[in-house]
Amino acid sequence: MPSTNRFHTFTVVDYRTGNKYTYTVPKRYTNLKFISGGSQGTVVSADDVVEKRKVAIKKMHQPFYNTMSAKRAHREFVLLSSIKHPNIIETFSVFTPQETKENFTDVYLVMEFMQMNLHQAIETFRLDHKTLSFFIYQILCAVNHLHREGIIHRDLKPSNIVVDAKCNLKVLDFGLARLISSAGDRMTTYVVTRYYRAPEVVLGLQYSEKADVWSIGCIFAEIINQQVLFPGKNSVNQWFEIIKTLGTPSEEFMAQLPESIQKQVRGLPVEAGHSIEELLPDRNFLAHSECERAHLTASDARRLSSKMLTYDPNERYSVKQALQDPYVRMWFKDEETNAPLSNTRYNWDAAEAESSLTKLNTLIFDEIKQFESNHDVFGGL
Repeated sequence: MPSTNRFHTFTVVDYRTGNKYTYTVPKRYTNLKFISGGSQGTVVSADDVVEKRKVAIKKMHQPFYNTMSAKRAHREFVLLSSIKHPNIIETFSVFTPQETKENFTDVYLVMEFMQMNLHQAIETFRLDHKTLSFFIYQILCAVNHLHREGIIHRDLKPSNIVVDAKCNLKVLDFGLARLISSAGDRMTTYVVTRYYRAPEVVLGLQYSEKADVWSIGCIFAEIINQQVLFPGKNSVNQWFEIIKTLGTPSEEFMAQLPESIQKQVRGLPVEAGHSIEELLPDRNFLAHSECERAHLTASDARRLSSKMLTYDPNERYSVKQALQDPYVRMWFKDEETNAPLSNTRYNWDAAEAESSLTKLNTLIFDEIKQFESNHDVFGGL
């Protein structure tokens, strides 16, 4: 049981669905209000009366339901609490109201508050070229930092990116992150949100950090068109959506595929696809915001997009190359693209090894208690 003099409990309601969630948090946090909920957790806003600021608090859903969810919870809170970059969400605190391993069930993350996620922004606003290029630049900066840390995000999508009223953008949710050096493993079908999966992921091939670049290209097109670019109905249909949109891949790409996959891909009808001008038509840009001198034009945006949405990852832009593209180059700052690397303290070998749920529970509990001992979780209250 939590210490009653240091924690208090709230019932938070999602008024759209009627669902209720219980939050037990340190007394420094008050005025909890529902923001969003998903399969991995629920997020509320709260007032931090000690720091005099609004924060977001994420409560992970059933982090110990099975070994996979426990690994994801551990990866999420350790990476979020230790990776530092202006375009990666800042985590202020990590805590659990439980005091012993025997009754440990809840993991909470306290993060900086942002007004909305990118999915909501896409539904609400049409962006001018300057804002659009600034958003893509910031996503690239965040992902570049992760790649420099040796990490692939693997779940980039609009709902995992948040923005504030000043157009500052932050990437979050590292539950599916992996080391680049271990990325040769095949992706399983339940990771990486379907719409944003790179061709090599969809086809079950080995992949690299270039898979993140494809996801950014999908997000880029979605911001422009205000709709998903490849809305696959299921994992199999996702490939059909890609080739229907971009056309059947070249013979050079086909020849690189393993025989079994090559046979499967060649067995599909040949698709002509659409040109980049058709995929990202002029009418979906705000023409009055174009500036040729700054390379902020529809043509420039289409060039960058096409370089990210390339079938062959060897020909696809890297994040570093994308950061040098004229469409985003105006924002380039060395301190953002080459920020100091973080001491992530995440032991990939130990955490990703086969472990029992009991061992993972202990690992997570000890990590949280270590964080609590090194940080002022309660703010003196």
